[in-house]
Amino acid sequence: MTKKQRKMLIRIIVCAVMLIALQFIPVAGIPELILYLAAYLIIGYDILKKAGKGILNKQVFDENFLMSIATVGAFVQAISTRSGDYVEGIAVMLFYQIGELFQSYAVGKSRANISALMDIRPDYANIEVNGKLEQVDPDEVSIGSIIIVQPGEKVPLDGIIIDGNSSLNTSALTGESMPRDVKEGDEIISGCINMTGVLKIQTTKEFGESTVSKILDLVENASSRKSKSEDFISRFAKIYTPAVCYSALALAVLPPIIRMAFLGLPAQWGVWTYRALTFLVVSCPCALVISIPLSFFAGIGGASKEGVLVKGSNYLEALSQAKYIVFDKTGTLTQGVFEVTGVHHNSLEDSTLLEYAALAECASSHPISKSLQKAYGKEIDRSRVTNIEEISGHGIIAQVDGKSIAAGNSKLMKKLGIPYDDCHSVGTIIHMAIDHEYAGHIVISDVVKPHSKEAIAELKKAGVKKTIMLTGDADRVAKQVAADLGVDEVHSELLPGDKVSEVEKLLSMKSEKENLAFVGDGINDAPVLTRADIGIAMGAMGSDAAIEAADVVLMDDNPLQIAKAIKISRKCIRIVKQNIVLALIVKFACLALSAVGIANMWFAIFADVGVMIISVLNAIRALKVHNL
Repeated sequence: MTKKQRKMLIRIIVCAVMLIALQFIPVAGIPELILYLAAYLIIGYDILKKAGKGILNKQVFDENFLMSIATVGAFVQAISTRSGDYVEGIAVMLFYQIGELFQSYAVGKSRANISALMDIRPDYANIEVNGKLEQVDPDEVSIGSIIIVQPGEKVPLDGIIIDGNSSLNTSALTGESMPRDVKEGDEIISGCINMTGVLKIQTTKEFGESTVSKILDLVENASSRKSKSEDFISRFAKIYTPAVCYSALALAVLPPIIRMAFLGLPAQWGVWTYRALTFLVVSCPCALVISIPLSFFAGIGGASKEGVLVKGSNYLEALSQAKYIVFDKTGTLTQGVFEVTGVHHNSLEDSTLLEYAALAECASSHPISKSLQKAYGKEIDRSRVTNIEEISGHGIIAQVDGKSIAAGNSKLMKKLGIPYDDCHSVGTIIHMAIDHEYAGHIVISDVVKPHSKEAIAELKKAGVKKTIMLTGDADRVAKQVAADLGVDEVHSELLPGDKVSEVEKLLSMKSEKENLAFVGDGINDAPVLTRADIGIAMGAMGSDAAIEAADVVLMDDNPLQIAKAIKISRKCIRIVKQNIVLALIVKFACLALSAVGIANMWFAIFADVGVMIISVLNAIRALKVHNL
């Protein structure tokens, strides 16, 4: 509990104790008025002060004005009628402040999630100078610098590990509690906590462009982008509040005049003034004004804790209506890393075929060559390889242990006049020939992410109408991946501009109440992310351009998080709608009852503060998203 909240709690307790004590103290007249007035000022002085400032600033009609008029009016009526019933006016203010305390606690709880995320901001970076570590501001570290991260420290900047291995705590970024193991050569992002070994990192970005800096900027600015619901409530309150103030004035003045002038009955000014004051208390739009933004704030906070960064409540609302999900393939549904997925040989063993292929490709830096060397898994002895000849667009011919090795595509086999076997596996096929005899082939594929198939299934469970995959890959590869994952529709061999055209077609086919989300990670995905109703970027390894263009960023690159993000948004919107319906039904029902004299001031307290507390408690549920 904050210092401000503790002070408010003390004021509430003091006022409540005074109210109870005054029921048993035998005082009357001026002393009684002074004691009750003291209790009123203890609990309500800040509301009166805010109402006064609003009047001076010509922003009269707000909840502070309504509370002040209603409670001061109740006091004035008690004095004028000499009833000595000051409790109602104080009780209205007391329960209103209890509601405000609940609201403050709820906002604080939501902010706690954001604050936990803010803890990823690094305080310093270690640079080695003359054999000693010096702590410098992360802003002062330039690209290409070598920094040291010791166990227990935050990784201050993005970079590549050049020495050391360790386990990283990435929970603040991804919501994932399992540590991530890293070693020399791995990319590392800022904001993680180094848990075990000492890491020497070469920085690849300045602090202002690093992952941690971008995350903090996204979260800090999220509340500035309001949803349609929030805009509606803001506009509603601007019209509603002055309307009920004038209605209350009319209720206090017109019926007595009509009774006196036209019906020949007593005016009953006191009765109608009391009804008008009750009407004002009921009418206070606190439940709507407070709970709706709070629901979105809690939803964004809960999502960020799970590693889903939403750039604004407008995007959270739009995500709840996502019915079409369009995916890029490489790096989104697949890992974007080539791996040997099959070895089909004639007479040699798998390991021997791989060994010859890795040795023949040892001089190449092509991703295909690297994947062959990685699959071989042993140190390459280049002394065994001579006469390496690379034939562009075909493959490589080399002498390995005195044998002629040819490794390449079908064009190379045709060029050398070597009959070869077609392979029906999906991927890049490396045909192998040894001493001009066909020896078999190796299949290299872009590996599907472990959770991609499950992610597609979860999206369908969440009510997504159609999943579509767009890729620049060959048609056969794309169709095979789509079939394996259960994707409904696939478009292949596309250029970046073609992806935008395909998304344009899909946008023209959907209804206005349905949204289309595009999920991607590369620089070439930025135009499509911008064009879609909602752009979702893979944040951990995605490009800066994609993250900048996206509306939602997934911090652990797990496609399962897409369904979770949609579920979070829908839970948040359900809570918002529940609060709007509850508040409006209770408000208008109680306004009618107060106008005809059925509802008294205690009833009004429930209609205002009770509904506000219920709405705030309901809004807090938007934080609970871990098990969705």
